[in-house]
Parts: sequence; C-alpha cells; structure tokens
Amino acid sequence: MKNPKARLALSVMAAAALAGCVEDTGSTSPAMSVNAVEEQARVSCLAAVTRTTGNNETDIISSDVSEAGTRVVVGVGSIRAPWECIAYKDGSTTQPIRLTGMDFL
Repeated sequence: MKNPKARLALSVMAAAALAGCVEDTGSTSPAMSVNAVEEQARVSCLAAVTRTTGNNETDIISSDVSEAGTRVVVGVGSIRAPWECIAYKDGSTTQPIRLTGMDFL
C-alpha cells in the first residue's frame, strides 16, 4: 500500500479493533478469587476444628487471607471458645489450636 493516507486509515482501524481485546488474568475465575480462597479456608478449618474438638457446634469468628495462607478463628461450643487454624490453597490446614488470652487478638 503506497498511499500514506490509506495506510494511516488502515492502521487506525486496526488499532481501534484491537483496543477491545484485553486478556484479563485477574480474579474472574472463582478458583483464583480471594472470596473463593477464603470460603474454602473457612470450610477446611471448620472441619479441622470439629474433628479436633469433637464438637460440631462451631462458627466462624474471623478470617484473614494472606499469600502464605488464611488464618481462620473458629468459635466452639456455646461459649464460642476461640480456636485458630491456618488453611492453605491446596485445602490442607494446620493442626487447630485453642487460643487463650492475648492469642485471640
């Protein structure tokens, strides 16, 4: 194409057509979203705390997602005694431990 105006017009049209083509590798996949990771961690830790304590009266007190793992604090029994568990993206967890005093903060 020897006509500079035609070449410019074609380039502008091509750029405009490609402008909408964006690869989004962010958190659109449920497996990669923070909410999905946190929810899986909560489920895994609830199960681990229930197994450890032998008490199925459990509920989530708090959870905190980080790159290393998700810290989940689970309340056990009617007094909601706090237990801590760390869950990882592969579904594994640490051994739950009972929190006392300042450990809970």
